[in-house]
Amino acid sequence: MNHRDNVKITWELAITDPAGFCPVTDPDDRLEFRQAGQPCAAFNWFLFQAVGEQHRWGGRGDWNRQQWSDLIDRDEFQTWVGYVEGTPAGYAELERQDDGSVRILCFGLLPDFIGRGLGSRLLSETVERAWAMGANRVWLRTCSHDHPHALPNYQARGFELVEETTSEPNPALTSILFTSGTEIDESTQGQPALP
Repeated sequence: MNHRDNVKITWELAITDPAGFCPVTDPDDRLEFRQAGQPCAAFNWFLFQAVGEQHRWGGRGDWNRQQWSDLIDRDEFQTWVGYVEGTPAGYAELERQDDGSVRILCFGLLPDFIGRGLGSRLLSETVERAWAMGANRVWLRTCSHDHPHALPNYQARGFELVEETTSEPNPALTSILFTSGTEIDESTQGQPALP
């Protein structure tokens, strides 16, 4: 068992001034970054599962369709997706907060696209969209379950540590991708599972 399994270290990071933002400036023609203009619970569920499973993302594993819709179908919420040759490669969820900040709720790459140099470009695009939403501060939380390059990528883009906490590790996220739904007991759910 390694350190990532014994304890979870959570870091809250923020950029408080656009002047402190250090985007990747080299254009990357492989990546097309587009907003999901039509809220679609199934799409956000898929992205969360596809990206979050390997990093033990928590908090939404047992959500039903209505809970997903309630999250994403709001004016203060945006989903942005990075595509490589038409295939989703990664995504970000942005949420404008009551204090004028914008929080990056979720950010990451699908496993097939890790190690291709896309993370820094996708993060740069994400932070630019957050400032465009009128943010007075852009912030996020990441943890030691995340990819080893995540924290250095955030810091290289200008994010600074606000707070560090430790807690029990997240349980493994039980994905139903590639399982034909056999992991889900729909009798315990308030609504049918997402396809």
